[in-house]
Amino acid sequence: MKYLFLLGVGVAGGFLLAHKINQTEQGQEFFTGLDGRLKQFSSAVVDGYRTRDAELRDKA
Repeated sequence: MKYLFLLGVGVAGGFLLAHKINQTEQGQEFFTGLDGRLKQFSSAVVDGYRTRDAELRDKA
């Protein structure tokens, strides 16, 4: 139970810190860049999954 509490405190602290950082111009630029890179990564994962899925369906 202690570890669950500490996890919750850590997550809440992270959100508060990210909120404070996002209020600065440099923080907004950082999070905008991070968001773009994460979207590219997730798009690449989805494309790879769909490609592999199509390959496996063609073999069957």
